[in-house]
Amino acid sequence: MLLSLMVLGASAFGLNAQIQGYSVGQTVTDFTVTDTDGNTHTLSDYTNAGKWVVLDFFFVDCPPCQGTAPIFNEFHEKYGCNSADVICISINTGQDDDAYVQTFEATHGGSFSHAPAVSGDGGSGVVNTDFNPTAYPTFCLIDNNMQIQNLDIWPIQSVADIESACSAAGFSPTETVCGVASTSELTLTDAQIFPNPSNGNVSIRFNNTVSSDVTIQVTNLVGQVVYTSVETTIAGSNSFDLNLTDLTEGQYIVKIGNGTGQTITKVQITK
Repeated sequence: MLLSLMVLGASAFGLNAQIQGYSVGQTVTDFTVTDTDGNTHTLSDYTNAGKWVVLDFFFVDCPPCQGTAPIFNEFHEKYGCNSADVICISINTGQDDDAYVQTFEATHGGSFSHAPAVSGDGGSGVVNTDFNPTAYPTFCLIDNNMQIQNLDIWPIQSVADIESACSAAGFSPTETVCGVASTSELTLTDAQIFPNPSNGNVSIRFNNTVSSDVTIQVTNLVGQVVYTSVETTIAGSNSFDLNLTDLTEGQYIVKIGNGTGQTITKVQITK
């Protein structure tokens, strides 16, 4: 089985890898999976929120998968680390467990913020069987109506190739660099959280050009609010301690808003 998948993976550079389980325009069956950090991802939660989804089907010992992993992660980071209008998820064939996929990401994922990866432990095998890719890696694009718009984004030699596939489907994702302020009026800027990664006891520092109350809100990658507090700030540099030790391992988005502006950063919780 493994040898067969390796041959399929190696052939992906020369053949037109395709999803066999669906055709373009067909509605995808909903699924819920759990990534290697313990975060759950439900397809309909994302599409109902107006988001598009890019899935990367892979397995650990696939050389082409290793080659495209940093490109996919660069795309994931360039467009907001799943906090904006496009969601990136890597779906394993189901043959690899969490530890093996985490090693894959650490070894081949590159220096960018890594997209959530789902192993066989997290239910990837069922999704892989449903989509039925004929070679690896296979990248597909799902729109905000949960309909598949591209069965095989290939070749992938740079982020521009994924962007071109989105554009061809009539979708222009919003460029949102991870951890950079996103605000209509820059009253709040320069959010930093440390230590990061953290066991949950963290400090957050940011600048506010005015004295105001701010709401600090932490959400998981699905957008569910898992922590919130209201703090009074001064004009200038502000720092607050947050106790996030009750959160499970994974990546979280931290938003600070005062009604006129907002700054965003992220934190990785490890146990």
